[in-house]
Amino acid sequence: MKLASLKNGRDGRLVVVNKTMNRYTTVTEIAQTLQSALDNWSVCEPRLREISQALEENQIASETFDPALCASPLPRAYHWADCSAYVNHVELVRKARNAEIPESYWSDPLVYQGGSDAFLDPQEPIQIADEAWGIDFEAEVAVIVDDVPMGVSEENAGQHIQLLMLVNDVSLRNLIPQELSKGFGFYQSKPSSAFSPLAVTPDALGEAWSDGKLHLPLRVTLNDELIGQPNAGVDMTFNFPRLIAHVAKSRPLTAGTIIGSGTVSNVDRSSGSCCLAEVRMLETIADGKPKTEFMKFDDWVSIEMRDPQGQSIFGEIKQQVKPYRG
Repeated sequence: MKLASLKNGRDGRLVVVNKTMNRYTTVTEIAQTLQSALDNWSVCEPRLREISQALEENQIASETFDPALCASPLPRAYHWADCSAYVNHVELVRKARNAEIPESYWSDPLVYQGGSDAFLDPQEPIQIADEAWGIDFEAEVAVIVDDVPMGVSEENAGQHIQLLMLVNDVSLRNLIPQELSKGFGFYQSKPSSAFSPLAVTPDALGEAWSDGKLHLPLRVTLNDELIGQPNAGVDMTFNFPRLIAHVAKSRPLTAGTIIGSGTVSNVDRSSGSCCLAEVRMLETIADGKPKTEFMKFDDWVSIEMRDPQGQSIFGEIKQQVKPYRG
């Protein structure tokens, strides 16, 4: 089942989209928004599935689906926790700051709580006041959970994953070192993130979803140049159940909480990268200094995942960097 939120007020209007992503139908009689559906998921989910099946069989009225009309599936969320499940990426990026990673990073996930009150639309410009801040994209996979009890075990955490989507977790690389030097984490260096047009139930991913990981390439292009297509299921040190259990160690998670994987990264360098910081670090290792610049105004980034038949699964995140004028 595939769900989307059409732009409508602060929280969008929930719709069901067919597998080929060319038709949709409204479901206001079930839930006005995705958040309201998640708040009552055990009741709403079976009814949404019935609508989805009817849509696939052309037994229900539908309209042409246009991703440009979509907000992020959750235009705002109660909780957005982004993790670093790919320790290979963490190691490379920290080397760029001349910082080694502690051994504990391989056994204890990193996580930060990001701003979740104003997510960008999948095709909304990334507005930044200054190019010198080091504008970077970070392509990730994320899950949306239902209500998760505090202290949930890793064995039970997976049953709370209800939807998956893609993320562009925008970073301002040149603001990060000063913030982290204060010992209190990210804030100014992490502007609003954007999510894919569609959120998809795990069963719709078939064999690609296994062991709490999504085993498909995540394709990233910058101005139509392929930057990377690493497989999201390879070199993922911590799977999503592990991440959820970690985040819920000392607090419950409200339905609609989003858990991000962190930047997808493979040890095999031939697959490329999902952020420019990693590209720059690999250039430094090879040549002593980076040659790739961070994003400039008018640059375009595209993030997409396709199934083995070439069909887009979540729709495309496609954003252009624009100067913020105030």
